[in-house]
Amino acid sequence: MATLIRMPEVAANTDSAVIVSWTKQEGDAVAQGDCLAEIETEKAVIEFNAEQSGVLGKILVQAGKEVEVGTPIAALFAPGEKSVDIAALLSESADAGDEANAVTSGDTDARPTVQEPAPIATAAAAGKHERIFASPLAKRLARDAGIDLSGLKGSGPQGRVVKRDVLAAQPAAPATAVAGAPAQAAVAPAAGQTQSYTDVPHTSMRRTIARRLSESKQTVPHFYLRADCRMDALLAMRKQINQSGARKVSVNDIIVKAVAAALRQLPEMNVSWTESALRHYSDIDISVAVSTPTGLITPVVKGVDTKSLSVVSLDIADLAHRAREGKLAPQEYQGGSFTVSNLGMYGVQEFAAIINPPQAAILAVGGFEQRPAVIDGALGIASLMTVTLSVDHRAIDGALAAKWLGIFKSVIENPLSALI
Repeated sequence: MATLIRMPEVAANTDSAVIVSWTKQEGDAVAQGDCLAEIETEKAVIEFNAEQSGVLGKILVQAGKEVEVGTPIAALFAPGEKSVDIAALLSESADAGDEANAVTSGDTDARPTVQEPAPIATAAAAGKHERIFASPLAKRLARDAGIDLSGLKGSGPQGRVVKRDVLAAQPAAPATAVAGAPAQAAVAPAAGQTQSYTDVPHTSMRRTIARRLSESKQTVPHFYLRADCRMDALLAMRKQINQSGARKVSVNDIIVKAVAAALRQLPEMNVSWTESALRHYSDIDISVAVSTPTGLITPVVKGVDTKSLSVVSLDIADLAHRAREGKLAPQEYQGGSFTVSNLGMYGVQEFAAIINPPQAAILAVGGFEQRPAVIDGALGIASLMTVTLSVDHRAIDGALAAKWLGIFKSVIENPLSALI
């Protein structure tokens, strides 16, 4: 018997996802566990594997399209099935969804009462105390576009407002790029305007970065501390390691180890803010910012303080490589209690980074360069690196952050202590 394959919730709290490509074609045999398609989440491209065997009979959503979680995207035929009424299969699925929804809005005498989610409050609905039923994606799109959901007629089950209803209510734009379509040059039609431009559609990752960083900067009370660290001893130690070791380590590898050593010495910094409590972490899992073609991602290196420098170096290199290829699993970029962002390799002397919620701190690392410095009471030349610590003041006070930064500076300037 044919069954529908639905868009999975490939990451927690995901409303929708984009099918990047189908790895199976219509008519191909499918074994349980086979990769059917590649799906783009907010942070990476995930393989979607078949839950049962059969034949991929019909692809319902083509590559490049964004669809809501739970939407049918293909039909899986049983072995030997040749002809299936897809329309009837979809209709049966919709009827089943209507029956399930009736639990909350139908005959309450015959079915147990289910608590409805809180409705969206709008100016039109506030006075009438009406409930507005809409999918999570439709709510987000309406909020972003400034559209009042109470004025929309839903086309989903039992009048539920879905994505297509919100998109249909948006005013038409003269040059709107279609999601998943290649970027195309366009010329603004205004009289006398000669400037040309190219619209590149936002990826899911870019939209997520924009949303999360905007929320962080607007809702998290940042404060910043800066320090200059002498790098001479660290650079000398790295040279010795790379001359004798089988694996070359980078300055950033040692910095990540130094961050872990400082967090181990001052565990009060290894925390994050929640609305009900200050969460203290037992493990030191450090997020490392990696630039990819589609945006910034922060894969997490687990248990940095318990690993050798060579293992940490190997982990960072592996995670960065797979991040750039979009091959990270969700558990590899979710979590972490502290972030390191290093722009020194780009010639940046210093910068201040935005905190990655729910974490409470991020260390922005600039490049090292030779500068005048006072050495043993006399003016000399030293290799100095400027770091800036961004801190969530709700979770960490200034004196605590200053103490941690002092410990980190001491570890950097005496780098063997990070390896012991």
